[in-house]
Amino acid sequence: QVQLVESGGGLVQAGGSLRLSCAGSGSISSFGAMGWHRQAPGKQREWIATITSGGTTNYARSVKGRFTISRDNAQNTMYLQMNRLKPDDSAVYYCNGLTVTRNYWGQGTQVTVSS
Repeated sequence: QVQLVESGGGLVQAGGSLRLSCAGSGSISSFGAMGWHRQAPGKQREWIATITSGGTTNYARSVKGRFTISRDNAQNTMYLQMNRLKPDDSAVYYCNGLTVTRNYWGQGTQVTVSS
């Protein structure tokens, strides 16, 4: 089994950038797709980006044009580059990896964007 651990969260001013990492304890090549979700207090967990094993990416409208998802199978790591951050982006960010039979989740990393 592959365990996923997020890192890179923190406090940033509006308009700034952060890069989140999602490191696998083993090979992430087994995931047909990986992605990022976020959850703000009092809100449902929101899907924001997905990347398939073939490199196809999709983004939620709320982040499209500002966030970029990527993966490096050799490093067993997925990334989320976040630019032009807004206070509404503040949330706990979770990475996930999807196999045919199971969805794996990391523990989350906090992103706080100040105005």
